[in-house]
Amino acid sequence: MSVTHPTPADLGITWRDRKRYLFIISALLPLLIFVAWGLVELTGWEVFWFIGPIVFHVLMPLADTWVRKDPENPPPELVGWLENDRYYRAIIYMLIPLQYTATFLAAWIVTQQDISWVGYLGLSWSVGYLTALAINAAHELGHKKETVNRWIARIALAPCCYGHFYVEHNRGHHVRVATPEDPASSRVGESFWTFLPRTAIGGIRSAWNLEATRLRRRGDRVLSVHNDVLNAWAMSVVLWGAMIALLGPALIPFIVISAGVSILIFESVNYLEHYGLLRQKTASGRYERCAPRHSWNSCAMPSNLMLLQLQRHSDHHANPTREYQALQHMEDAPQLPSGYGTVMTLALFPPLWRHVMDKRVFDFYGNDPSLMNIHPPKREKVLARIAKHKAHA
Repeated sequence: MSVTHPTPADLGITWRDRKRYLFIISALLPLLIFVAWGLVELTGWEVFWFIGPIVFHVLMPLADTWVRKDPENPPPELVGWLENDRYYRAIIYMLIPLQYTATFLAAWIVTQQDISWVGYLGLSWSVGYLTALAINAAHELGHKKETVNRWIARIALAPCCYGHFYVEHNRGHHVRVATPEDPASSRVGESFWTFLPRTAIGGIRSAWNLEATRLRRRGDRVLSVHNDVLNAWAMSVVLWGAMIALLGPALIPFIVISAGVSILIFESVNYLEHYGLLRQKTASGRYERCAPRHSWNSCAMPSNLMLLQLQRHSDHHANPTREYQALQHMEDAPQLPSGYGTVMTLALFPPLWRHVMDKRVFDFYGNDPSLMNIHPPKREKVLARIAKHKAHA
């Protein structure tokens, strides 16, 4: 039975979503590959093949700096109405075929056109950034109850060969978030380059164990067509196998580079979302319920438009099934210094990251190390930095 939610007119409210038509920016980002192709043809400058990193590491941070912040939330009584507006879901549905189209175009260019190794690298790299957007779309759809949306989420994950994320994120990360047991929650003192293998390997291991447990409880074999991890990986094998058969083995480096870059970008976002934050254990020995204070938040508008409000991550973990357009800005959650474009760039350079982020963790927890998720091998160094920070406070 469908539920009817009151509209603004029903409640006598004049509120409207000012970002409604701006969210389409996210769906249109795959067209950057077409823009790059046109600019290279027009100017002969191969630097435009690097349009992905240019947009995400230069233009997006600049936009986050220049454009006003967006802490506005929809009125609570309109959240249900806003979530049921099909326009917002259509944006995600639009993004995925455009992403596939851009990927196929890039694959054709690197194998069938006269392109230098620099152009090959730049175009493959740029596709990796745009494929990371598809991971974000899969993240949004994977939380929905409808079977069709969950299958579309797996399709979105196929190009980056990271299909196990569908299992691990929903049944693993959301259960263990902001705890030492979660491979996708980074710790104070843990650099991104240390976190990367831990989360990549840990995520695969977790997804496999979760799926194996589910299948055994149902009485099914682990190695079967019912295994969602194997199904997701099979999609990637079929997709790229068909593309290699069509375009030739020259496509293989493109696959490795684009998938590798998309995973790198995705995991850099994972790294910043819960850095150093820790859920405490209750008297029963169980972890407290996940709250907004266990995720870093940002109200930078441009990157929120590009990333479907992923930066309102505190509300996402408090309400995992809430539609992206209705996510709330949580003022009492820990706040990032800027949008994801800036912060994920900092994550690639550990000294800069520590300089900017560690003091924010220390201040948020009042310099109390017992409240922080600290990387065990770096514990003594972190404690020394906390003492130094406290002395200068």
